[in-house]
Amino acid sequence: MKLALFDLDHTLLPIDSDHTWGEFTTELGWNDPEHFRQRNDAFYAHYQAGTLDIHDYVRFATRAARERGATEAAHAHARYMDEVIRPRITPEALALVRSHQHAGDTVMIVTATNEFVTRPIAQAFGVSELIAVELERDASGWITGEIKGTPSFREGKVTRVEHWLADRGLGWTDVQMSFYSDSMNDLPLLEKAQHPVATNPDKRLRQLATERGWRILDLFQE
Repeated sequence: MKLALFDLDHTLLPIDSDHTWGEFTTELGWNDPEHFRQRNDAFYAHYQAGTLDIHDYVRFATRAARERGATEAAHAHARYMDEVIRPRITPEALALVRSHQHAGDTVMIVTATNEFVTRPIAQAFGVSELIAVELERDASGWITGEIKGTPSFREGKVTRVEHWLADRGLGWTDVQMSFYSDSMNDLPLLEKAQHPVATNPDKRLRQLATERGWRILDLFQE
């Protein structure tokens, strides 16, 4: 089996979908603007530095939607897709995904952003296989703010892909895998891939990719 795995934020999208979802809900009046933006920016800085507490962040990032409820959150996310996400899905990113699909590869998005934010984005790319941070749900089926299982973040991406393979009776030696990512946070999974591609890489990943002779792809200018 040939697998083409894609990180999402700053890899297929020129933005961070979780960060911009927070900004979008703030514009809707769901959050105190100054307090939320300070915390949102601080969490994002921790992510870039590789020091993010993913559990704390998910509680923070899902709070406004949890409080608004499933119906209002779904309506807001539909607007977010139309106003923020779709205008930023570039022809180059779509063409890259399609090239792997047309080659017969199994295409998957593997992201540290939660499933509520990212599943509609994966669908917009025409990708049905998604590994994202899964969210615990209460008796009504609505999200609680806690993470279900292993978060798909840093080493957790390797664990989640390994589980996905095992569910299909496969192991790492049974697949030829490409993985596209912009971030050093994804180094554990990049090192598992036979074909790691540093895509729109941050400074540290660009340097490492250069040293290791990995392919570097500048898909768009941010």
